[in-house]
Amino acid sequence: MALLGLIALAGMIMRNTVILVDQIDRDIAAGHGRHRAIIGATVRRARPVALTALAAILGMIPLAESIFWGPMAITIMGGLFVATVLTLLVVPALYSLWFRVRSDETDDVHGLNAERAAPFDHEIVPIRLAAE
Repeated sequence: MALLGLIALAGMIMRNTVILVDQIDRDIAAGHGRHRAIIGATVRRARPVALTALAAILGMIPLAESIFWGPMAITIMGGLFVATVLTLLVVPALYSLWFRVRSDETDDVHGLNAERAAPFDHEIVPIRLAAE
């Protein structure tokens, strides 16, 4: 049963990762700078990712005592806790490394890729972060 929990865990992790990367790509396509888009998308997606993981972890607590379903529940609970932290910390860092995003990049989309920014010439609105 632990293997079944591992397979279910892989699906949950992939969903969170795809949603985060998609949000980063949408922010970049909306005209935000790449560095700012990575930080903003991660901050905005942190609460939904953490809450869905917490709901799944708490939902597995009653199953953890079962002899048959217990190994699966414990695998999902532990793996989802670690994977949530990794999703929110490592995925944005890997995205930055993969696409060579530097922290000193400006938020000016025109300097990054002029033909991609053409539909977004109207106004560039910076992303407001909770830390600001």
